[in-house]
Amino acid sequence: MNAHEQTAIDSLYRISSLVSDTDEPRVALQLILDEIVRVLQPNSASISLINPDTKALELEASYGLPENWQDLELSLGQGITGWAALHARALIVDDVREEPRYISVRPNIRSELAVPMEDHGMVVGVVNVDSDQVAAFNESSLKILTLLTNEAARVVSRLWMIQQLRTKAKQLESLVSISQELVGELDGDELMHSLTGQARQLMDCAASALFLLTPSGDHLELHSLIGKSGKIPLKEEIPLDHSALGAAIYRQKQVEVHDLNFTEENDFLLTIQREGFVSMLASPIIFGEETIGIIIAYTDTAHRFNNDEKNAFTTLAGIGAIAVQNARLYSRIFASEESLRRNEKLTTLGMLAAEIAHEIRNPLTVIKLLFDSLDLQFTDDDPRHTDIEVIGEKLDQLEEIVERVLSFGRTREGMYTRQDLNALVTDTLKLVRLKMHQQKIELQFNPSEGTLQVDVNKGQILQVLLNLMLNATQAMPEGGRIRIESSHDAHSAYVMISDNGKGIPESIRDDIFESFLTNRPDGTGLGLSISKRIMRSHRGDIELLSSSAEGTAFRFWLPLAR
Repeated sequence: MNAHEQTAIDSLYRISSLVSDTDEPRVALQLILDEIVRVLQPNSASISLINPDTKALELEASYGLPENWQDLELSLGQGITGWAALHARALIVDDVREEPRYISVRPNIRSELAVPMEDHGMVVGVVNVDSDQVAAFNESSLKILTLLTNEAARVVSRLWMIQQLRTKAKQLESLVSISQELVGELDGDELMHSLTGQARQLMDCAASALFLLTPSGDHLELHSLIGKSGKIPLKEEIPLDHSALGAAIYRQKQVEVHDLNFTEENDFLLTIQREGFVSMLASPIIFGEETIGIIIAYTDTAHRFNNDEKNAFTTLAGIGAIAVQNARLYSRIFASEESLRRNEKLTTLGMLAAEIAHEIRNPLTVIKLLFDSLDLQFTDDDPRHTDIEVIGEKLDQLEEIVERVLSFGRTREGMYTRQDLNALVTDTLKLVRLKMHQQKIELQFNPSEGTLQVDVNKGQILQVLLNLMLNATQAMPEGGRIRIESSHDAHSAYVMISDNGKGIPESIRDDIFESFLTNRPDGTGLGLSISKRIMRSHRGDIELLSSSAEGTAFRFWLPLAR
């Protein structure tokens, strides 16, 4: 055995022992190249690996090459290196000046030897050695480099496997930590933001996004978009039929897109291009049979996600689905507790109301008898004639309210009579005309043409109208205008009441029809809640159309009488 062969054997041993000396594949590659240089004594050498995403050969370790070639990339088949990778065959070039495939990386190179690096029968890279002399490499050089390259491939393969196992262990540890954090989060919005941020950290990607499926089921609404610098404020809604995300929702399976510019056909593409997103991995968030939304990882370079990444992301989506459902259940529990507290208040209020109604009934009966006995008669053109009629109606209404409180819980269909809704509005305006005049409030009523016949409890509808008008006056302590409009369609009659007061505080707008909610120190918080129940008991409803510093508008509707 000559000295050259002994040096090769020593290098082979040192290469095989790299597994125990380092756990970084890139460091191992440079050490391997140092051993190859020690044995073959080239003027320059390199190891290039195939990028699984771009399929290009990228320089990983070099010796004797100019620094500006550190970012060298060759496509398969390009140059001597690319040819060896594409055909999985070694190649000796005695004189590169006579080789048309040669790409010059250093002007003094005259001969080159390239050997493909294979892992389980698949080419993963190429080892190159160069010399400044013509025909510097022979068959013996080829055998030695092939032997060293094969051992190097085996070592690097093991290091890659160790690295993958460590990555899996890290992902598993992250998923356990993420699951503990997410399941403990009970606020829905915060949970979604946290899930999006955890997705970006887990995948170590450029950005992550979370879209929620709209109630209609045909659009995805962006909830969170988080990049490397934090949250990206954006409102976006994507139709499922115009996005690759639709396939993930419809099929309930993970979707990978290598180049987003050729798949997305919606407005969100502008955001994708602005942020520089290239590839994505999208996993649907599914609990049971319900699809909640979709979680997405975006990369800023072309990337093909491996099976480990896909499995980890699928697991994260599953954890997210459980956490979302958990937050929903807690929300329902809290809502139930609040409902129980509210019902307890209503029960107490009902008992007090019954006691008060019982105490009111007797004096009310006396007042009604005495009023009837006065036998007040006025001519039709005397304004007091109308006032007497109104007083009589209000006494009857009070008696009816007392009776209804005392017999709470029984349906009383006989109390419904056919009324003209426009006439009911006019009657209410008569009741409040003096108060409006005193508070310098202008009343405008624009009735619809004709009559609006509805089957209602007259007293209850007057109660709703009166409550809305009084609420409007309290929003305009310095005076203002109340405008009332009635209208109808084929099935319903509508009344809109608007004012130019200071509006309802935004913090309570969503809950104004809840019992005991009030913004006034002297309020009970029952007016709108009772109005809501009255309208629904009449197969109608009431809603807040708008509210701002310029005024507030309510609208209620009732079914037209058949």
